[in-house]
Amino acid sequence: MIRYGLIGAGMMGQEHIRNIALLDGVCVAAVADPDPAMRALSMQAAGAEGFDDPEAMIAAGTCDAYLIAAPNDLHAGLLQRLMATDKPILVEKPLATTTADCRDLLSMAKGRMAPIWVAMEYRYMPPVQRLLQALDQGAVGAPRMVSIREHRFPFLQKVDDWNRFNARTGGTLVEKCCHFWDLMRLMLKSDPVRVYASAGVDVNHRDERYAGGVPDIVDNAFVVVDFANGTRGMLDLCMFAEGSHWQESIAVTGPNARCEAFIPGPARFAPDGRPHEAQFVTSVRALKEEVRETIHTPPELLIAGDHHGSTYYQHERFLNLVRTGRGEPEVTLQDGYWSVMVGEAAEESARAGQAIDLRGRGA
Repeated sequence: MIRYGLIGAGMMGQEHIRNIALLDGVCVAAVADPDPAMRALSMQAAGAEGFDDPEAMIAAGTCDAYLIAAPNDLHAGLLQRLMATDKPILVEKPLATTTADCRDLLSMAKGRMAPIWVAMEYRYMPPVQRLLQALDQGAVGAPRMVSIREHRFPFLQKVDDWNRFNARTGGTLVEKCCHFWDLMRLMLKSDPVRVYASAGVDVNHRDERYAGGVPDIVDNAFVVVDFANGTRGMLDLCMFAEGSHWQESIAVTGPNARCEAFIPGPARFAPDGRPHEAQFVTSVRALKEEVRETIHTPPELLIAGDHHGSTYYQHERFLNLVRTGRGEPEVTLQDGYWSVMVGEAAEESARAGQAIDLRGRGA
């Protein structure tokens, strides 16, 4: 039995608990969170021992691996502390809220034997896996463009309202969109060199006040990313479009074809309140025709979380790495760093109104 120690018992922490429970030979044995209510909920869900302080959980020595699902601004400090152990670590995205913190983590991790895996759930959604498979098989030829649209519900309420402020999240284009910069870099097989963003705070959270603070997270944006190999990516983000049938669409286009994954949102935000299957579409240029596939996700995985089964599949692969002790994490600290770098540059670009050159900023 592999025993996990979970740090952060909030919404995402509880999604991790539900998905870990679907795997054999693994359990969440300990939960650390300063909030009594969230800690109690997670302890009950996992049948785990509870701690109000991660230090006490680490000192107990009962865990074989650690999972960080605390608020974003705590990731760097917690990861630095856990690096002192010899245990595998799965850290939720974003790796940190700033590239400066990411660089420190990369430096500290040099020579560490136990793996550190950055949790990029979107890579493991079944429709995204199908898209990655098609790219590996050469379906589009050499990919030239990635276009991602996410039209979704606003940020949900979190404990202490930490997700309403750039200082704690890194900004929407880091917190939410690090997934998309990661996918662009993975699909185009190149590092980004230039970022231009136009973004605003136009609809959500405008009338909210927290301890006198006014939320400053952007709720819509267009972002263009240029890559070193001449390819480009684009993100169309809207955080006040709940009820959209397809929450995300991810299209990759090359000289031969376009492949596109269509991903529905969580059932509770769907117009009919039911979970829906994803779809994958290949548009072949020479044939001028479209081939459409339904991508099935087991119902128990749809129920276990908001990420269309990806949390389960990611844990499956992380657990295999923990058990075998062989191989490298599929999502490395370097991957986490690049995704924060693009998000940070996009936030900077949106404020400055000009493109940000990333050359010279790479790890």
